[in-house]
Amino acid sequence: MAKEAIGEKLVQELAKRGGEPPARFLQKEENRPTGVSPPALGIPVVDLSRLFEPDSAEVVLQLDSALRTWGLFQVLSDDMSASFLDEVRSVAQEFFYLTKEEKLKYKNQTNDGEFKLEGYGNDIVVTEDQLRDWNDRLYLLVQPENKRNLELWPDSPSSFRSILHEFTIKSRKIASNILVATAKLLELEENYFSDQLGEDGSAYARFNYYPGCSKYDAVIGMKPHSDASVVTLLLTDKDVEGLQVLKDGEWFTIPTVPNALLANLGDQMEIMTNGIFKSPVHRVVTNPQERISVVMFYSPNDEKYIEPINNLVTEERPKLYKKVMVKEYIESLFETFAQGKRALDFAKI
Repeated sequence: MAKEAIGEKLVQELAKRGGEPPARFLQKEENRPTGVSPPALGIPVVDLSRLFEPDSAEVVLQLDSALRTWGLFQVLSDDMSASFLDEVRSVAQEFFYLTKEEKLKYKNQTNDGEFKLEGYGNDIVVTEDQLRDWNDRLYLLVQPENKRNLELWPDSPSSFRSILHEFTIKSRKIASNILVATAKLLELEENYFSDQLGEDGSAYARFNYYPGCSKYDAVIGMKPHSDASVVTLLLTDKDVEGLQVLKDGEWFTIPTVPNALLANLGDQMEIMTNGIFKSPVHRVVTNPQERISVVMFYSPNDEKYIEPINNLVTEERPKLYKKVMVKEYIESLFETFAQGKRALDFAKI
């Protein structure tokens, strides 16, 4: 496959030129979002501090129902003030507003045109006829800290690195509390999932920029997929909706809660819980106006294996998934994502 220079692929640059999006972005009619998707009204807003209080029964029931049906919920935490979340959004926007030349200092492509997971640019392209997503992204390993590639961490805006570091620390605390709550719901030892993630588990930050598009109904911000993670935390755009989740064959729009993070379970959690908790399929639709989001993905060390927990395999619910190596599963996800397929299907027995 011929290699494209990264500057020729940046969606932000294409959007600036205006006009019809290139054919490689135009979705088939049957895959285009149609009409207005109803809001996902059944997704609860959960205050983390209440989950661990003596009178938390109602909140716990809400969370349990959400994870078994939607696989996600909105989370409020004292660790993430509204003003700090606005700072995270602000540095993300400021980065994408830098000149193309400045951003390309952090490109996710070698000088020979080979794709790199980390850095600024687009997602991997595996075939010439692959339909592309209408977004650019900056993807960075943020934990373990000793594995950070700081050459790819922007030094402009000047507060980018410090804000990202603080967001990483605070997000990890929230993710850990969610994993404890999730284990308790299944009557497991409370640190079960936290121990699976471990101190050497990885966290990747992904900054997404979805340019506005005049043909917004003909392109897709991000194709339908589920996450490979154990758990994912998402900071959505404050003003523009676009994230949708698939439930019972219908797409629902996730309402924006400006002071909350959206927590969704990933494929690894669905595998470990033997399908009790869901890893939701979701997508991002394009709008006439730009949209920005910031995502944190959490996963165990690459060399670990995951499989359904013995306690959750019964005669009524036999083992649904194979034992898989984390590294191999994540690698398969990037390939299947590019092809519009779902990696979880390949883990099923």
